[in-house]
Amino acid sequence: MPTLTTDHAHTLLAEGFSAWVNELDLRVEEITDDGVVMRMPFDQKLCRAGGIVCGQAFMALADTASVFALWAAAGDIRACTTVDQSTQMMRPISDADVLATARVLRLGRSMAFVQVLLTADGDPRPAVNAQVTLALV
Repeated sequence: MPTLTTDHAHTLLAEGFSAWVNELDLRVEEITDDGVVMRMPFDQKLCRAGGIVCGQAFMALADTASVFALWAAAGDIRACTTVDQSTQMMRPISDADVLATARVLRLGRSMAFVQVLLTADGDPRPAVNAQVTLALV
């Protein structure tokens, strides 16, 4: 059973992340032993021309979800920093919330490797794949 709860996660998000990340209105929907599912509500301000959610919003969601996945897998809150993120945009998302399923692939003493798949709510097909490497500090 994960020790991180959704209530605790929302407190950590509100108090420990920058104001602009909080403006994304991210929500932790599910916590598992090796990761989390987060939601980024659709908002027109996150879109580029054509009403498509921009890559920068996807990357911020993936990065944030990877931190919460680490905390869920570790069973405690550990200081960390992103050292690498590789993101592949595979299909656009528009007019839908974005779900991020983040799973820790490997948790070591000094590094964590996380995969984050982003989908449009209601469409199980991957839209974005991100590989995030976190250093534990």
